[in-house]
Amino acid sequence: MASSFSTDLKLELMVTGENSGTWGDKTNTNLNLLQQAIAGYQSIALTSTNTTLVMTDATISDARNAVIEFTGTLAANATVFVASGIEKTYTIKNSTTGAYTLALNQVGGASVIWGTTEKNIKGVYLNGTNANTIDLSTLGGAISTSASIGDFVIGPNELDTASVTSVKIASFAVTSAKLDTSSVTSVKVASFAITSAALDTASVTSVKIASAAVGTTQLIATGVTAATYTAATITVAADGRITSASSGSGGAGGFVPTRTTQGPSSGTHTAAPTANRLAVYMYAGDGNSGANMYQPMCSGPSGGGSGGTGGYGFYNAPIVQPFSQPFSVGGAAQATNLANVGTVNQGNSGNNAFIVPGNPGNPGNAPGATLVPTPKGFVTSWTAGTGYLAIFENTGT
Repeated sequence: MASSFSTDLKLELMVTGENSGTWGDKTNTNLNLLQQAIAGYQSIALTSTNTTLVMTDATISDARNAVIEFTGTLAANATVFVASGIEKTYTIKNSTTGAYTLALNQVGGASVIWGTTEKNIKGVYLNGTNANTIDLSTLGGAISTSASIGDFVIGPNELDTASVTSVKIASFAVTSAKLDTSSVTSVKVASFAITSAALDTASVTSVKIASAAVGTTQLIATGVTAATYTAATITVAADGRITSASSGSGGAGGFVPTRTTQGPSSGTHTAAPTANRLAVYMYAGDGNSGANMYQPMCSGPSGGGSGGTGGYGFYNAPIVQPFSQPFSVGGAAQATNLANVGTVNQGNSGNNAFIVPGNPGNPGNAPGATLVPTPKGFVTSWTAGTGYLAIFENTGT
């Protein structure tokens, strides 16, 4: 009777009385096949999406190796087939590159699949119909609480999505070094979870505060009563806040006389630092009288025309500090002015007289004056014909 071959490893099964003289060679072949099945390693480069491993009778074959490493670059999801009916265990390493899956399939049965990122080693056994995985997800038993895992690392692919819950994480176990820079986003922070104690002193800057985000309820009260203040005295802190306020008396200070000058005279008037308004009375010099002109052929002399009265007026003017302006008080036939307040013009001179009396000169005017009073009723010690200047300053409201 001729030899037959085993189903799983394709060893030659010799019948008694057969193969006279070749038993030794055939036995050595069988031993080499057993060695390949127990300790054999082969690296197989995958060049297509479907690859079949063969198990040939009594011949060294790639499907018989104990350890197989798949290499090559995958261009698509790939499947490696092993014939059905074979029962065998493998240690298989996926060393392919490319983001595609790799499957080991016993023709017609279930597959063991490496995901697109699983470049690792799996234990696999064939039961004649299906390929099955030997890994932590299929092994029974448990690690004793007294045992140490040591350097054993559980990767993310070995964890079920819902396996790691908050009750399994020890207090303070997750440190900032374990967090990815972009992991903590606004949607993961509970409302009011960040307290002032958790903020660094320099963390909140003006660029992090939205426009109009700070309202009256966010401002610290300064103790100033909300009110309307008149002639107010206020205190302002270095940060611009009003820290105190009080009302004064309306018109406090009033108009105070600060200058009275008779012409001809000139100088510069500097107002008090608290003055906000000036009341100014100005009078210009009168015009000169006309001359008496005697003509021998006339019956007698005649008088020249009188000079015109100098312009006079009252000016009520607001000022801006600091206020320091030149002034000029006219003598006879000269104008009087205070720069940036007003000018009163001198009277015109009278006409000279020949046969008949001369005409009087026109009076001066006071352009822009608030009031044109009667000058002699105001000035008591005034030398007729010259100009006059009186300044009053108001330091109230």
